Formats: sequence, C-alpha cells, structure tokens
Amino acid sequence: MINLKRVLISCWNKDGLVEFAQALQEWNIEIVSSGGTADHLRRHDVPVTTVESITGYPSILGGRVKTLHPLIHAAILAGGSPEHQEELQQLGVEPFQLVVVNLYPFVNEAVEKGLPLSEAIEYIDIGGPAMLRAAAKNYQQVVPLFHPHQYQPFLNHLKEHQGKVEETFSREYAREAFLYTTWYDSQVYLYFSLEGTAGEELPEALPMVLQKKEDLRYGENPHQPAAVYQPYGENCSGFANLKQLWGKPLSFNNYVDVHAAYSLVLEFKEPAVAIIKHTNPCGAALSDSLTEAYQKALRGDPVSAFGGIVALNQPVDTSTAREMVNVFFECIIAPDFEPEALEILKSKKNLRLLTLSPDELQSGELQLKSLSGVYLLQEEDTVQEHRDEWMVVTERQPDSEEWKELDFAWKVCKHVKSNAIVFTRDCEIYGVGAGQMSRVDSVRIAAMKAEQQHRDLKGCVMASDAFFPFRDGIDEAARVGITAVIQPGGSRRDAEVIAAANEHQMSMVFTGKRHFKH
Repeated sequence: MINLKRVLISCWNKDGLVEFAQALQEWNIEIVSSGGTADHLRRHDVPVTTVESITGYPSILGGRVKTLHPLIHAAILAGGSPEHQEELQQLGVEPFQLVVVNLYPFVNEAVEKGLPLSEAIEYIDIGGPAMLRAAAKNYQQVVPLFHPHQYQPFLNHLKEHQGKVEETFSREYAREAFLYTTWYDSQVYLYFSLEGTAGEELPEALPMVLQKKEDLRYGENPHQPAAVYQPYGENCSGFANLKQLWGKPLSFNNYVDVHAAYSLVLEFKEPAVAIIKHTNPCGAALSDSLTEAYQKALRGDPVSAFGGIVALNQPVDTSTAREMVNVFFECIIAPDFEPEALEILKSKKNLRLLTLSPDELQSGELQLKSLSGVYLLQEEDTVQEHRDEWMVVTERQPDSEEWKELDFAWKVCKHVKSNAIVFTRDCEIYGVGAGQMSRVDSVRIAAMKAEQQHRDLKGCVMASDAFFPFRDGIDEAARVGITAVIQPGGSRRDAEVIAAANEHQMSMVFTGKRHFKH
C-alpha cells in the first residue's frame, strides 16, 4: 500500500483542481506546486509549498524550466530500497507519493488552430511528460494522475483505504499515463511531419495511438473476435461519434456496411436513401421526399434489400418509418429520427437504429489497411468533381435529363466495389454489377438484376468506375437500351469504345478520374 503524505501538482487544465486539493488536505497531505498552479491554489486559500523553495532556483527561461531539477525528480523516482531512502535523507528530500500533472494543450492550441511552428513549439510540454513518466515508472511508490476525470475515482479509493492506495490501483494509472504521454508525443511528431505540407505528403512514420471504443459481437464471422478502436484523446470525430439508439450490439460487418451506406447518401443534398448489402448498394435514389426516395431505393432490388443496411441523409420522419418497418433490415442510420418514427421502428427488436451528424464525414481522412505485417495508407477518395471538368467524347451530347442522371450515377458508382457498373434512371438504381473480374460481366449482371425486377432499361444511363478495355461492355449496354455512359476514359482502346458508342447513338462522357473501390 502507498501511504500518501506529499503530492506534486502542476496542471495546465485546472478544472476541479481546487476541490481536489482541498479533499487532499483533509488527509493532511502536503501540496507542492509551482508557477500558475501554485498561484491558482493559493488564490483559493489552499496552502502550497513552492517548488522553488525546494530547489532553491526560480522559474527560468520564461517558465520553460521549473520542475526539471534533481531534487524534484529524486523525490518522484526514489524507490523503496534502503539505499534510495538513505540518499534522499542525505539530500534532504522528502519523497512524493502522488504526482498530478496534465500537459500543455498542444493539440487544442497548436494543431487545431493551425499555429506556425515558431508559435506551436511553446505548447510542447517537456517537464510535464518527464514528471508523469517518472511517477508512472515508480508506480510502486507514486501514483500518477493526468486528467480531471481521474480525481473523483482516486478520492473514492483513498477514502475506501483510509488514506492509502493499493499498488494495483497505481499500476493501472501508470499504464494510462504511459498511453497518454505516448499519444502526446505522437501528435507533436505528426505536426512536425505535416506542418507546411498542406496535406500533400504522407508522413515518413505513422505513430497511431488507439483505444478500444467497444467490443463487437464478432468479426466478419462468428468465430472471429472483433472490437472497434478509435484515436486516443478527447477530440474524436467521424464514426467514433456514432450513436446507437436501439438494438443489439453491432458486428464487424455492420460497421463496415453502415459506413458504406452513409458515405453514399451524404454525396447528395436532396433527400437520398441507399440500401447496402455487403458494402454494395442494391438500391439508391433521390426524390423530393424522403419517403419516396426510400420507395425508389427499395425498388432497385427488394430481394437483396432483405437484411440490408439503410442510410438516409435527412432525419427519418413518421411516414418513412412506417414504410421501412415492413421490411427486415439490420441497421438504419440517419442524422436523426423524429420521436414517433423512432417508436415505430423500435417495434423491430432486431433492428439497430443509429445516428451520426453528417458533418462528421465531410472531411477526407487517411485510410489504413493491414496486410500480414505491412500497412497500406492512402488518402480517402473524397475528390470533388465538376461537370465543367468532364468531356463529351461522342457525336451526340447528353441532353439535360441525361446530364442530371449521369451525375447521380457517377456518384453512386464511386461507392460500388470494382469492377463497378451502375444503371440508373430518374435518379434511381435500376441495376448494379459489382466486384467482377471482367467489366463486361458487370454490365451483364447489372442488366440481369434489372430484368429480375422486370425493369425496362431503355433510356437508362450507365456509369463505370474505370475505363472500358474493350467495346464489348458498350455493345452489351446498347443491347439493353442504355442511352448515355459516364466513365473515366484512359484505355488504349478508347477510340474503339467511342466508335461503338457513336454506332449506337449513345452519348459518352469522360471524367478523367477513376474510382476503384477494393
């Protein structure tokens, strides 16, 4: 057990600090502090022994050096051996049993505010991590604390053990302290690596500190354990802020499919609905109302929609909820749910209801994939495209309706696994061919899916995520009635493909950008 007699406090974040120090006083624990922390405590009538009175040195270099002194670190690092205790006595040093330190807010003040390096360096803490790591190393004698949320659990433990701390409790806090300082250093490194690059370069090294958000029901299969991890720290974004309103825990596949579905519908400002099965859209549509958008999306492939994931880019209203409750879905994600809509959908006990602000997925991020000992890193495919960057390469120009449809089909196709082919009309999926080894087979599968639903493809447009290597894909599309095509272009046989489109009186647009999704 650690018997608390003396504490060193040095905190930038002073939330709850006065109350914590006052509670320590009730146990007759001497409080040692420096600089602004000491002033803060004294202003609230908390007696403080100054660091300067121990070291005999004032704070120097504009506050850069206060606690970096042998008499301070000896008091933190001294072990329980007779030799260490004898040396402390010779130095006239009383040991600390508690170190309360939180660090300069480098992320909040330097990174998030985009400070230039010359200003950012003033927010890099040196003494704080040194004290915290020293206390964590010596956890058998010293308890390290670094965040206000730790104060009350610590006080509860102190009360339960009559002013003493169990070594196992201190060891857990030491583990967390090393995680905290590792994360802090990683943020400084990344800032030094990326500062001034405007995001154009990837870092030479990628220190990642992740913490478990939750365990998942299982991985891709029930025999595979799985969990969700998120970046360490308090400023998490994106799917770290996913909120579950109803239903059993998510699985690995649920997470992947929900992300795929929500990413698709957030491509659009109009009411949009997508239905995803195994990361591919089997239905997606736009309309003036959310209910009609859902009805159109379901028409895309109602057979495959069974057990799928539904994403909506607007809050779910009562009318739409009444429609969706008639089909078995695994998950529904939207920005929000109207109260009555939520109650309607809660009648399905196996349905998971999720919310996430659309703003969480607006910025591009780095994507990481592991492959047996190596990691692939890339920027997310969030490139913004504009029609004036595209080129019509055929004799016939798309008409106004085809232009609107090509834009919709192109945005949907970006979210289909390659080789990807999407047929659409009236801003609604009519057929999808996904994940095939040859592009012409994807065209045939898209046509087959439409035929299964007795859908006439005459007048539909086709989007392809990459170029057509041969004209056969165009010939197949013309056979079923496709009138306009959008694709990146770039094949050695582009001339042959364009000639085929002209033969079939199709219009064809080259975007110049490929959207493979593996």
